[in-house]
Parts: sequence; structure tokens; C-alpha cells
Amino acid sequence: MDGNDNTADRAAVEHVLGRPLPEAWPAGSLLPGTRVRVVKDAGWDGPWRREFVGVIDNLGAPEPVSHDLAWPGELMYWVKFDEPEFDCAGDGPYRKAQIWGRYLQASSDRDD
Repeated sequence: MDGNDNTADRAAVEHVLGRPLPEAWPAGSLLPGTRVRVVKDAGWDGPWRREFVGVIDNLGAPEPVSHDLAWPGELMYWVKFDEPEFDCAGDGPYRKAQIWGRYLQASSDRDD
């Protein structure tokens, strides 16, 4: 399955969430297909075991982070990883995940 065919993933996520994933992309957000580097938090050893690269996935549009520690207007994105990855707790491997915007840096193939 690639980033253009997320039918099974979308159905599974919507089933778990109990709601449809959004389809409207917010103005100014990273677009599907954008290469990103997933970075670690400077204040703790997470949220991922290491830094790695991936691509913004079109599984669902970015959504506001609904958490007490969210920055004002912070979005979370679905990211498809170049290789399966483990989170800082050792869970995984994951092939994609929803990641807060603060942990994403736009990237290019040449600096990965």
C-alpha cells in the first residue's frame, strides 16, 4: 500500500477513532508528499527512539493537537516513514503515525 492508496488504513483508523478523518487541508499546513525529518524533543528522550525521515501522508488532513501541552494552533500530521520505526518506549515498529508539528522539519532527499 502506498501514500495514494490508504483505503484500508483509513477505515481502520476511523473505526478506532469512531469518527471520520478530516479531508480539508488547513491553509499554511505541510502538504501531502512533503519530505520531513521527525526530530526528538530537546527536553526529553522522545517521542521517537531516533530521528528519521518520512513523508506527509494523505491518510487524513492535519488536525489541531488537543492536549494541554500543545502549542497554540499546533497541528498533528500523518507521516509515512521511510523505514519502520520504534517509539521511545520501544513500541513498534510503526510504518506511519500521527505526529505533532513541533517534531517535524521539512526536508529534502539530499539532506536526509
